[in-house]
Amino acid sequence: MISLGLSFLVLIIGYIFYGRVVDRVFSPDDRKTPAFTREDGVDFIPMPTWKAFLVQLLNIAGTGPIFGAIMGACFGPVVFLWIIFGAVLGGGVHDYMCGMISERHDGASIAELSGIYMGTGVKWFMRVFSVLLLLLTGTVFVTSPAALLARLTPDVLGNTFWIVVILLYYILATLLPIDKVIGRLYPVFGVVLITMAVGILYGIFKGGYTIPEITLQNLHPEGLPIWPYMFVTVACGAISGFHATQSPMISKCIKSEKQGLKVFYGAMLSESVIALIWAAGGVAFYGATGGLNEAIGSLGQSGVVYDISMGMLGHVGAVLAIVGVIVCPITSGDTAFRSARLILAEITRLDQKHIRNRLIITLPLLGIGALLTQLDFNVLWRYFSWSNQTLAMIALWVATVYLLKNKKGYASLMTAIPASFMSAVSLTYILMAQEGFRLSQSISYPIGTVFAVSLFIYYLFRCSKVVKTQR
Repeated sequence: MISLGLSFLVLIIGYIFYGRVVDRVFSPDDRKTPAFTREDGVDFIPMPTWKAFLVQLLNIAGTGPIFGAIMGACFGPVVFLWIIFGAVLGGGVHDYMCGMISERHDGASIAELSGIYMGTGVKWFMRVFSVLLLLLTGTVFVTSPAALLARLTPDVLGNTFWIVVILLYYILATLLPIDKVIGRLYPVFGVVLITMAVGILYGIFKGGYTIPEITLQNLHPEGLPIWPYMFVTVACGAISGFHATQSPMISKCIKSEKQGLKVFYGAMLSESVIALIWAAGGVAFYGATGGLNEAIGSLGQSGVVYDISMGMLGHVGAVLAIVGVIVCPITSGDTAFRSARLILAEITRLDQKHIRNRLIITLPLLGIGALLTQLDFNVLWRYFSWSNQTLAMIALWVATVYLLKNKKGYASLMTAIPASFMSAVSLTYILMAQEGFRLSQSISYPIGTVFAVSLFIYYLFRCSKVVKTQR
């Protein structure tokens, strides 16, 4: 139990101190934000800070910090270290920089920012890569709630029926102004997500469950190596490239640059608190990583969430679990398709103020998503996980170049170090994974390490040139 308390303390201290360092390096000022300079009543709409925070939290969270944290807990309490330090030093910096740099460029997407700071080739790669990731995300978060709804309702309302219903909702959420559906529903759903986490924390204490103390030992019952698997399994809650597609959406809505620390860095660390609670709850409820892993295999992630909630909180917990497992993924799926629409609008130059132009992009996009729902969910999730962390790697390098071009010198280490780390994670994973090249550790580890070190050395060379010009 001490380990969980210390983990919460690290996140609080990280926000208060390191978050302010990040904010000071970026140097927010009093300039007018795109919410006012480009207000269009659709995507660029001023939001109060509390609402922007809750919308951002739901955008980036969904079931990510629940499912990912539970699966990551199979490695043992070492997952706590990845969640807290990954969030403070990596995820919070990643989300803050993606949101604030976007705000400085009229709410541009991560793909456009990549082009501005890393060239046309990277821009087109990122356009394709990010749209594919968003399609995978949207599709993944159609199939999981649809499957649960199909189990909870009469047989006549099968899986296909609920997929159609969710896709119809996605059309509305993608087309309508952000304050009409997302801005009204997300604060409510945000409270549900937070209430679920608080309830599980209460259940841990009330039930007298034991949370193992932090250890570096790998306790995964199937012997999966911590490196790099745990760092891909737990994305939301530590660091997630999907957030790079979501922060620019809220950068179009913040009223002041000085809200950035609370909205972007604060939402990321809040997500980490949720991930910590669910990771602790998973190990505590099943008693050991072996029991948790067996439950995931037999019940699936949704079933484990229901099992934990019902066991700790009774029928109230069961209701919360059902609502959360249905609502939370949908709130990530709709903004995934909305972000994809905005990226495609940048490519096609179609003014999104006109609903006809929004329809031209949205309907084919959701049509592709509908086709992807026919693929195997587990295959989609595996490719989503890797592409997610690869996008985080690229977004952090974009932020590093931004800081160098703005003469921040060695302060850019705050993005270069996590960028190098995620470079090693991304390449090593795809070399080893079943959906990748299936190479051995003895080959994958050195290649991933050399790749990351080479990028970091090149960064130091570029950074030293920037520092010299400032003297």
